[in-house]
Amino acid sequence: MSDKMSESALQALKIAFTYMPKAIEVTKYEYGDNYQNTLDHIETVREMLLINDVDPEEVYGDINPESTPNSTY
Repeated sequence: MSDKMSESALQALKIAFTYMPKAIEVTKYEYGDNYQNTLDHIETVREMLLINDVDPEEVYGDINPESTPNSTY
């Protein structure tokens, strides 16, 4: 069984990922005792993106190219 997603499902996952908090923003203070669960969810989504040959660090720029600064190199 393959974990590869259809293009439309992958696009939906990318969009959802752009609205997720960054792992560094997830603290026990902000998320309470559920913070580890939130971190686990973020990691699961990141892993699925990687399985589908998508760099999680590039997703925001992929989804919102007009809001992403141009590269300087």
